Amino acid sequence: MADMTMSVSLVDHPDRSALSAALRLAAIFAVVKLLLQFGLTLWTEHLGYGYFRDEFYYLACGRHLAWGYVDHGPVVAVQARLGELLFGTSVFALRVLSSAAGAVVVWLTGVIAWALGGRRPAQALAMFGVLLCPQYIALHGFLSMNSFEPIFWSVCVLALVLVQRGYSEGMWWMVFGVSAGVGLLNKPSMTFFLIAVAIGLLCTPQRRLLATRWAAVGVGLLILIALPNLLWQAQNHWPTLEFLENGRAEHKNVILGPVPFFMQQFLNMQPMNFALWGTGVVALLRGRSIRGMRWLGVAFVVFFVTMFGLHAKDYYLAGIYPAFFAAGAIAWEHRFAARKSVRQGRVVAFPVFEGMLLVSTVLVLPMASPVLRPYTWIRYTTAMHLHGSKSETAETGPLPQFYADRFGWQQQVDTVVKAYRGLTPAEQREVCIYGDDYGEAGALDLLGRREEPSLPAAISPQNSYWMWGTHGCTGEIAIAISGGSLEELQGQYESVTVLGRMDDPLAMPFERHKHIYLLRRRRPEMPFVWEKMKDFI
Repeated sequence: MADMTMSVSLVDHPDRSALSAALRLAAIFAVVKLLLQFGLTLWTEHLGYGYFRDEFYYLACGRHLAWGYVDHGPVVAVQARLGELLFGTSVFALRVLSSAAGAVVVWLTGVIAWALGGRRPAQALAMFGVLLCPQYIALHGFLSMNSFEPIFWSVCVLALVLVQRGYSEGMWWMVFGVSAGVGLLNKPSMTFFLIAVAIGLLCTPQRRLLATRWAAVGVGLLILIALPNLLWQAQNHWPTLEFLENGRAEHKNVILGPVPFFMQQFLNMQPMNFALWGTGVVALLRGRSIRGMRWLGVAFVVFFVTMFGLHAKDYYLAGIYPAFFAAGAIAWEHRFAARKSVRQGRVVAFPVFEGMLLVSTVLVLPMASPVLRPYTWIRYTTAMHLHGSKSETAETGPLPQFYADRFGWQQQVDTVVKAYRGLTPAEQREVCIYGDDYGEAGALDLLGRREEPSLPAAISPQNSYWMWGTHGCTGEIAIAISGGSLEELQGQYESVTVLGRMDDPLAMPFERHKHIYLLRRRRPEMPFVWEKMKDFI
């Protein structure tokens, strides 16, 4: 790593006169990021990759706006609803806001680099690293609550840095409070980030930042913004805690040891990028090239250890990295301050490293975005010995879950719609459209009702779909996508007809094992009791 022995007064007082130039440079990188994400979405859709399972679900949540949901916060539902209203429900349309979020993350990285004292070479290097980070390419490539998460975390860091640098304390503490509060509405993991930041400040002389009335205003603001979700949780008997406990009890997530957990971060962020964010952590902890910011390095260590201790999924740490890309780029800028390209403030001041980073990212890009046709992807990754991360214990097929969950939906929809159209008008008014999980139900609600507008709203016992109820369904007649056996269903219904099987070879194995049934006349001894069907997992 770079020798962080050099420091300049610029680090303590960021050059306000250079702010305009920094904002312009950040805007250029942000536009490049936006165009990159747009291009990848259009290309992968052209190759046949469709909607991702969770996108169906978030869109359904957007049509049932509330202050909370079983397995996520309300922000992604608002994101989905806004995307639908502004752009429509095509694959590209649903992902526009996530792509825009990626552009904002890159922009914030450049601004944080300026706030920490970096000049143009450091700003550009930091943004280049984030731009080519596979983790962010993946997260900003589909509708997800994770796409906006780095924004909320980075704004909090930027606000605290600017308060420390002497900028308007009142304004930036309020910015911190709003960003933290909305971040909590986005994902509960924001809580652990805020705790880590608080510990970092308390363990360093910068604890004085907390001893002001504006700090109290900021904290009060974040609590006020997050409070509606907390009240919703209490009113609905804490469904998110039940969901998390069920996941733990059923060993839903893969648990990694300390070395694999670190190596997954190393791989997710792109191995060469470790020279940036890893150097950034060390530079902040040593406090030489970037003075007075040790609290941020401590916050990283605390957060990393906490996430490992909680057995968090590897991508749960993605939100914290942009500031450390910025810090690492500044450390390298100081290390090579005598280099002509750095002295002159060139945007491409480290051409060899940046060229190697670009080439290596191109080589691993298929792991972040499905830029190859499925069977070409399988051959390529096998030849290159590339292995994606697996955060859940569910069996996977030839494709990782992140890609496999984009296949098979149209097949199930076509079968269900055909069966629905074959019913009598009286049966169509009574029939239930049932999916075992929210992916199936969400696909029927979007694709099925697009194909057949009179198709009833789907029901599912999984997560928030269960909370939305049965829409008047009595269970007497149903078209069901179910993993249950024929014998099991014959014990519940007098008439069971197998309509088809979900057998797309690229889909997840647990989906390929399911059948689509037409169920008639529920047996009296097996009543349809929705309350007992709840599946928070």
